[in-house]
This record gives sequence, C-alpha cells and structure tokens, in this order.
Amino acid sequence: MTYILKPQLHHPNLKTNDLGKTRRDYEGSVSTLCAGCGHDSISAAIIQAAFELSLPPHRVAKLSGIGCSSKTPDYFLGNSHGFNTVHGRMPSVLTGANLANRDLIYLGVSGDGDSASIGFGQFAHAVRRGVNMTYIVENNGVYGLTKGQFSATSDKGSKSKKGVVNHDSAIDLVSVALQLGATFVARSFSGDKDQLVPLIKAALSHKGSAFIDCISPCIQFNNHAGSTKSFDYVREHNEAVNRLDYVVGRDPIEVDYEPGTNTLVTQHDGSVLNLHKLAAHYDPTDRIAAMTYLQQRQAAGEVVTGLLYVDPTAEDLHENLETTSTPLNSLGTADLVPGSAALARINAGLR
Repeated sequence: MTYILKPQLHHPNLKTNDLGKTRRDYEGSVSTLCAGCGHDSISAAIIQAAFELSLPPHRVAKLSGIGCSSKTPDYFLGNSHGFNTVHGRMPSVLTGANLANRDLIYLGVSGDGDSASIGFGQFAHAVRRGVNMTYIVENNGVYGLTKGQFSATSDKGSKSKKGVVNHDSAIDLVSVALQLGATFVARSFSGDKDQLVPLIKAALSHKGSAFIDCISPCIQFNNHAGSTKSFDYVREHNEAVNRLDYVVGRDPIEVDYEPGTNTLVTQHDGSVLNLHKLAAHYDPTDRIAAMTYLQQRQAAGEVVTGLLYVDPTAEDLHENLETTSTPLNSLGTADLVPGSAALARINAGLR
C-alpha cells in the first residue's frame, strides 16, 4: 500500500483552536479512495469535529477493520494512536484497549460489510456493554473492494449497478443499536456536513456507546438509479428529525423557549445539545418512540437522519464493572498481582 503524505507547510493565517492547532494538524495522509467517495467527506467531518473540540490528537485512539471504510483512519488524525484490525474484529480490540487505558478517546470506524456481516456479533456486544466509544459505520450498501456485491444493509428491492435486484431483507444498524441499549444513536449522510459535524462532536463528548450510521454512497458501484444509498436518493428522501448544533458546557445561561420548539439535552460531561424539534416535536430521549418513528418513516420510503436517541444519564463499561479509575497500563505489579489470598476471597465469593 502506498502512503502519500501531505505537505507540512501551513499558511500563517490559518484559524487555530484552543490548543493553538490548525485544521491541518488533524489531517492524515492523502486519500487513495475513488475521487468523490462519500467516505472522504466523513473523514473531513471527523477532522473538523476534532479541530473544533480542540482534542489533543495524542489522546485519540482510532481503530478499524477491513474494507474501504477501514482504510480511512489513515486519512485523518495522523498524530493519533491507530490500530487496523482484521475483518469484523475492531469492536473487541477497541473494548480491550478501552479497558486497559480508559484515559483515551476511542473512535471506531467501520463499514456495513465489516459491522453488519462478519463483525455483526462483535458490533452487538460492544454496543450492549456500553463501551465508551464513538462508533461510526460508513454505510454504502455494497462491498466496494470486491466489485459491488450487495451487503447486509442493502435495502430489499434495491438494484445493483448491473440491474440485479436484492431479494434479502436489510439489517438496519440504527434499529439494532437502539435495541441493544446504545445511549447515543444517530444517522447522517456524508453529503450533509452541517448535520454530520455536530453529530460527531456530540458523539465524541458522550460518555457511553455512541453510534452513528452514516450513509456514504459508493460512486463506483452504488450511485445509480435503483440504489437506495445513492447521492440522489438520499437527498430526495432525507427526513431530518432535528436541526443540530453543539454547545460546549459553560456557565449556565438562562433563556426562554417557546414550548415544543427546542429541547436541551445535557450530556454526562456537562456539554449540551441544542435541538430544534422538527417532525412533530421529535423527542430524542424516548427510545421506544425512536424505534417506532424509524419503522414508520422506513415504510414511507424515507431515510431518517439526525440525533435519533440520547440518554443524558448514560454510564459506560467501566462504571458497570466498577473498575479502578487508574488505567490498567499505569498500575504496578502489586495492584495487578494481589496474591493467592485475594484470589481465594474472589473464588469464595463465587461459590
């Protein structure tokens, strides 16, 4: 694989964030994906979100599996920790890394083939355990590296580039994530930067399992008439449930809103999502209503985007397991090997 590094020269007037870094400091290598690929737009949104949040790049751990989507972590956050796993195994590696070092910010990037097929079980268990992570699926409905076969997220009745009709029911990862207990669930479109960047910022700041299903058209194999994941189809059928902005937590500001127009969703870390309600005063804190709404709009042929569900009181895997607040990789031998007496007490407690 060839890696093309970007020039290191920066314009002296580039905007800087709170760390004094420019957007260029959050970039990676030059993309080798097809020109116009939706995945590159997602990479650009991740770069913008990390820049606006002033994230220290060395505190981010980015992980991926196999596929076009799993190549993309090389194209953003070049100064972050990275691990490219085997096909479908990214969630378990991310879980292990998170348990070993809870002080990092974990970003998992996957695809519909990587997460909805061979990695479906791994995706399910990482979400249900509440691993503190942002999990982004770059969903194009095809296997792009192997020339455009239908993936598990291809909608029933959709057509391939050669005109073949898909007769299998699709796996809706958003509905699955809701059922599994994800505490932040959203869907977006790679061509909607105004919506995607705030969603990624909110997900990165959320404590718990945050999942974003991002429709990302494959311009080579799935961007034609008959595809339900093409640029034209998503733009024509996009049903946005809210208009989004992300507000970093600061001193309380008292404001007065008309009933039913806005809801402020306070994140666990104190940050706030300011959501303008569209679509019949959509409530993103009602999990059952979110699942019902998804089914209703899907039956109407619409692609629902936006923040679909958030639990403002979410806990993560470390709180559920009552692990030490010190990262495991920082503990000494005495802490990690407490001795036979401690093991005997643990065994006695399991009898």
